[in-house]
Formats: sequence, C-alpha cells, structure tokens
Amino acid sequence: MTEKDGLAAWLRLTLTPGIGGETQRKLLAAFGLPGTIFAAGRLAVRSVVGERAELLFDFDSAEAVDRSIAWAEQPGQHILTLADSAYPLALLEIPDPPSLLYVRGNPALLQKRGLAIVGSRNATPQGQQTAETFARVLAGKGLAVISGLALGIDAAAHRGALAAEGATIAVIGTGADRIYPARNKELALAIAGRGAIVSEFPLGTPAIAANFPRRNRIISGLSRGVLVVEAAPESGSLITARLAAEQGREVFAIPGSIHSPVARGCHKLIKQGAKLVETAQDILEELGSYDEPRDTPQADASCEENDIMKALGHDPCTLDDLVEGTGMSADRLLGELLTLELEGLIATLPGNQYQRLA
Repeated sequence: MTEKDGLAAWLRLTLTPGIGGETQRKLLAAFGLPGTIFAAGRLAVRSVVGERAELLFDFDSAEAVDRSIAWAEQPGQHILTLADSAYPLALLEIPDPPSLLYVRGNPALLQKRGLAIVGSRNATPQGQQTAETFARVLAGKGLAVISGLALGIDAAAHRGALAAEGATIAVIGTGADRIYPARNKELALAIAGRGAIVSEFPLGTPAIAANFPRRNRIISGLSRGVLVVEAAPESGSLITARLAAEQGREVFAIPGSIHSPVARGCHKLIKQGAKLVETAQDILEELGSYDEPRDTPQADASCEENDIMKALGHDPCTLDDLVEGTGMSADRLLGELLTLELEGLIATLPGNQYQRLA
C-alpha cells in the first residue's frame, strides 16, 4: 500500500458519517491501521462495532477523500494521522486523541511545549491587553501559545505571540479551509504563515455550536497548562479548564474585580484549586523547564525597558514622572509597564505609582 493509499484509508475511516472517535478507536485497536480494517471485510468489522459496519462499507466517501488529499498536496497544508511520526505526542496522552488532524502552517510546532490562553469572547480592553502581554512574554520565553481563534481573549493571545515572533497555534471548530469568525481573517492568515491552524473536522465543516466544546480538548491536550483570562461562570473557557485538569494539565487563572461578571469564572476556578496568577513568572515556575528564549528582533523594546528601569530608580514613581524621565508617551509606557509587571520586575502601588523590584 502506498503512502497515498494509506492516507486515503484514514480519510475513509474518519469521513464516514456515524463513525465517531470512539468507534474509530475500537476498530484501530482491533485491526491496526485503517487499510487492515477495510481489508478484513464487513463481517469481521461487524463483530467489533455491530451494525455500524454497514455505514463504513456502504457510504461512498471517494469524492471527499480525493478532495482532502488534493488539499493536503498544496504547500503549507498537511494531514497528520495517529500513525505519523509528526503527530503531536502531547495528544497521545489524552484518552480521546483525534484520529487525524488537518494542519495549515508548520506542523512541527505541535511538538513544542505549549500553554493555552483562553477566555471570554466579550473581554474588556484591559483583559485583552493582559492576555496579549502574557502571550508576548511567554512566547518570548519559548512557549507555544495555543488558543481557539475566537474574538476577545483568544485573538489577543495569538496577537501577543505573533508580536514576540514566537510560536502560536489556533485550534478551530470548523474545517481547516474555513475561517471563523470572519473578522479574524487577517489574524488567521498570519497564524497560518508563522504558526499553525489545526482542526480535526473535515474540510468544509461550518461553524456548528456543538463542535467548539469538542475542539477544546485539543486546545488543552496540546498544552502543558491552561491560563484563563476573564471568563463568565458558564464560559466555554471553563470547559477547557476542566478538560485540562482531567488530562493532568496545570490550570491557571487571573483574578479580577469582585464586581466584574467576566472575573467570576476565574474566581470559581481559583476556589476549585487553579493557581492564582499575577505574573508570567508564576506560570514558568509551575511548568518547570521550558525552551530557551528565542533571539528575536526586540532590541528597541529592550532599550525602552532599560530606560524605564533606570527612570524608576529605587523609589516609587508616578506615571507622569516616568513620562518625563523616559520621553515616552503615556500610552506606550502603560504597555511597557504591564510587561515589566508580568515579568515580575516592577509592582503597581496605590496612587498610580510604580516600584522597581529588581
């Protein structure tokens, strides 16, 4: 059997309606590779999965199989099966790994040590800035930032990783040939060009509500931990956090105001044992070893951070003092100060003052 024939058998197995992940795993456990399943014949397959065998042998998937193979033959587009050496090892640790993955971008990134950053689609501007800055800092430390390409926190996390020229992976709930939501089209193209977009759903699959909770197990499964930034008590982000805990991953949450609806989900997680996170260092210490920081062209940012640290001296400083001492705009300063705070280098004090810690 050629490599193309082998892929065709995997696609035939997964594209047959009514043959879900659990049935696929039963058949693979009983027969091995998909080619062997079909070679075994209807009666042998029926002895393992009962009447579902009829679906597998009667459904004509040839057109969908050919279309998928043609898609994977295009540059930057890949289909990974459980039998491929490039299949992400982290997903082999979860109880229900997808039989195959459609990948746009660099499939090698799926092997990197990663952190998922998820949260509310209706995030506050502060929450989005926090997610983006955490992602920028952590991606700069060599972690792959994993999220779901949704509006709000997800999109902010991807943007932060891209800003650091680090790795980012978007796990989506549609076919890999579709972009949802449409307003994230440019972001998706950037991720496909410099990171990876991943889906277990067949090409052409539209946005179906039931598919998004299902994809969350892949977000958490690819990660060493999940960070929740702003989430309502019934948020889908809490599903991702629950799946992460069940998969043996770490769960982190950023606290917020007791008056904020999008902070209550994070507070709920903290009550249940999630680690309260204030800085990126909190996450790095919990995850243990991680990749060495990448050499990225961030010389200007480093100079600005050095200027801020010098201007801070060893006594508390107001924002106005720092504007005067660095010559930077207040808006730019606030962004850099948040980064320094997440890195554990400074602290915010009452009265809009900042204190150097290192």
